[in-house]
Amino acid sequence: MYKNLGVSNSDIGLYTSFLYLPWVIKPFWSPIVDLYATKRKWFLWMQLILSLAFLGVGLSLPTSQFFVISLAFFWLASFASATNDIASDGFYLLALKEDQQSFFIGVRSTFYRIAMVTGQGLFVIVAGYLEIRFGDNAKAWSLTMVMIAGLMFILTLINLWTTPNVEKAKGYIKQESLTFWKVFESFFSKKEVWIALAFILLYRLGESQLVKMASPFLLDARESGGLNLSTSEVGLIYGTFGIIALSLGGIIGGIVISKDGLGKWMLPMILALNVPNLFYYFLAYFQPESAFYAGAVVVIEQLGYGFGFAAFMMYLIYVSEGPAKTSHYAIATGFMALGMMIPGMISGFIQEWLGYEGFFLWVVAAAIPGVLMVKYVKYPYEYGKKKAQQ
Repeated sequence: MYKNLGVSNSDIGLYTSFLYLPWVIKPFWSPIVDLYATKRKWFLWMQLILSLAFLGVGLSLPTSQFFVISLAFFWLASFASATNDIASDGFYLLALKEDQQSFFIGVRSTFYRIAMVTGQGLFVIVAGYLEIRFGDNAKAWSLTMVMIAGLMFILTLINLWTTPNVEKAKGYIKQESLTFWKVFESFFSKKEVWIALAFILLYRLGESQLVKMASPFLLDARESGGLNLSTSEVGLIYGTFGIIALSLGGIIGGIVISKDGLGKWMLPMILALNVPNLFYYFLAYFQPESAFYAGAVVVIEQLGYGFGFAAFMMYLIYVSEGPAKTSHYAIATGFMALGMMIPGMISGFIQEWLGYEGFFLWVVAAAIPGVLMVKYVKYPYEYGKKKAQQ
């Protein structure tokens, strides 16, 4: 959206990466979600706020100050979404046993990524169609954002009607001893926690930069090193073929962890997440005319991402075990968001400095520290494996 409204790559990378900040600092208010009301109430209210925030974005785009105003609404959406994460993650951890968590982690991460790819794909296709129809990018994206607000409101109503009161059904009792400081003390006193946090920060170091520049690369003019694809072509690549590949990768990842445990699949999965990024370099080097090659690379990358992300999410669940599981998971995912935010903030500047070819080589190199750390992180080899029936 911002690319088609004339915003530079460096501004896109910097300011949209700042939107990760609420996920980084969400541990500071996660105990409030644990202490007051149910997880279900929290995520329903946050989803309603999200629908209103997207409506605000849509209404702001035709204005002369669209960048500042839309970013303000995106900030509101980010805080609501980060809080929604705390509540829905806690809902997931309370409702399911360990083997169920591992089995459905691929499905869960797949739906998470489907939501992201829908933003990069389906709604980009819609916006591209409206750009052609109206001949006005601001009007096209404004209407698209209003549609997103409407969809978010419908999804909120669906969740209101369908999600169970799992905390009541499971007889969940909030820990009376839970306090703000005890939540943090119990997390940071875990054995080898700093190695775990370093691994969380490095797992997606390359991907965190790629995700910011992939769409600008596909859209950019050929003389600037891009592939000069249309908005609708990029939307189709991500929104159709990307979703299928991502879904398959995530579901397969969850199934194999449930079958064999996390230990067997950690290294193959982090490699699956990072190695396909090398194909972006080949796209930048050869700059093929046909969109087929770009589509093939996105399919391979999304398949690997879905597969590799399953191990990452399962490891976050392991790190979060213990008292105040909901808050501990929020802390772990806060570091995950930090690992996405900081590299993403500088990704646009690195791309403009190195060009697309050099940037994609840098993305591949940035993945190496995370891969090397696999041998140092500790967890039960069969963690997440489905238990045999007694």
